[in-house]
Amino acid sequence: MPLEPHVRFPVMCLTQDGTGIPHAEQAARLCAAGARWIQLRMKEAPRALWLEEAGAAARACHASGALLIVNDSVEIALASGADGAHIGGSDGAWAEARRALGPHHILGGTVNTPAEGRRAVACASLDYAGVGPFRFTSTKRRLAPVLGWDGVRRLVAELGEIPAWVIGGVTPGDLAALREAGAAGVAVSSSIHREGRLEDNLRAFLDAWPRSEKEARVPAQLP
Repeated sequence: MPLEPHVRFPVMCLTQDGTGIPHAEQAARLCAAGARWIQLRMKEAPRALWLEEAGAAARACHASGALLIVNDSVEIALASGADGAHIGGSDGAWAEARRALGPHHILGGTVNTPAEGRRAVACASLDYAGVGPFRFTSTKRRLAPVLGWDGVRRLVAELGEIPAWVIGGVTPGDLAALREAGAAGVAVSSSIHREGRLEDNLRAFLDAWPRSEKEARVPAQLP
C-alpha cells in the first residue's frame, strides 16, 4: 500500500496491556486526542477477546480517519477490518504475511539489526519498519540489544526506501534529532500511557515532531 506516513502519521501509538483501560477504549481516546496511527498490541489475549477489541478499535480509528495495525496477527487484522499487521523480524514471515494481506493492506516488520534490515529490503514485502530498541524499555520481556543513536542511523541507512519508525524508550525531546537521523516517525507505548494521561502525553509527542510534519494532527483520509 503506498503511504506517506512520515507526513501524516509520524507518531504511532501502541496500545498496552495492564492499564485498566480496554484496548479499544485506548485507541478511541488516542484518536480523539489527535493520533492518526494506532498499533493494537495485545499479548496472550484469548482470540475472541482479541478479535472483539480489534474490531472496536478499527471502528474507532476509521471514524477519526486513523489507521489501525494489529501486532502479531494477520488473521486478526483481516477479520477485524484493520488496515494491516505488524510482524516480528523474519523475512519468511514477512513474505507469508504479504501474501495473506494482499497489496491493499499495510505490513510492518520489526528490525533490530543491520542483517534484518538487509533481509527486509531483499524481501520487498514491508511498507515500513519498526526500528529499535532505541533505549532500554521495560515494555518487552525479551529486549533486543539497544541501538542508541549510531545504531538507529545505521539501520535507517540499511533500510533504504523502507520508512523507519523508531521505538523503545523514545521521549518527546528525541523527536527532532531522530527525524534528522532519517526516521520517518516514532512508535511509542509506555510514554503514551504514563499515569493514564494519554491525551497529554500524546500531545507532547505531536508537538515535538518538527513543525513541517504537523499534518499528523489533521484528520487524514485513509489511503
